[in-house]
Amino acid sequence: MNDLTVTTAQAAISPVALFLHADIVVKIVMIGLLLASIWTWTIIFGRGAALRKADRESAAFEAEYLKAADIDRFHQERGKADAPAARIFSAGIDEWRQSTASRRVDRQAARDRLGVAMASASAAEVETLSNGLNILATIGSVCPFVGLFGTVWGIMRSFADIAASQNTSFGAVAPGIAEALFATALGLFAAIPATIAYNRMVHHLDRVEARLNRFADRFHATLSRELDGEI
Repeated sequence: MNDLTVTTAQAAISPVALFLHADIVVKIVMIGLLLASIWTWTIIFGRGAALRKADRESAAFEAEYLKAADIDRFHQERGKADAPAARIFSAGIDEWRQSTASRRVDRQAARDRLGVAMASASAAEVETLSNGLNILATIGSVCPFVGLFGTVWGIMRSFADIAASQNTSFGAVAPGIAEALFATALGLFAAIPATIAYNRMVHHLDRVEARLNRFADRFHATLSRELDGEI
């Protein structure tokens, strides 16, 4: 009999039971937090894979560029590669061709335009890679308070029920409080992975951005030396 009572009590405080018996407002909060958690993990897997791919392919492209003897030939063979560094390289080549198309070349103006073109391409790549990180930051900072709102609402409802029934026993109070605290748990369940993932991905993004900027600076120096040879 005691085992049956324990089993029944455990079933009554299971996540499904807590959700089903919760107030409609608390249910809405729980559903929202669950959706936020799913969204968080979608961004974690998607953005994480994109950052690793960008870092890996940009490193490979840069290594090939350093071994290339002919920049024009290398651009023909690898200029359309699906890598952020490749797109920065192509932006530099395109601006180089436009800046040196005329017979009289303004070297300083050409250098400035090359720097702007590659810096813009680098910024565009970083902006693309950062998609979704603001959502992680929002989820990490807001979800605990949303869960707390559900908790406060649930506890208020529990006290209202106690006042209406005139029953102050712990058994009467416990289910409502458990439902309310479950909302806080869901808020933390969504917020903690989002916060950790945001910090890790921002660090990874900074590394990728630094790599792209170093590549752009190196390529800009190469093209600048080529300009010195232009008549």
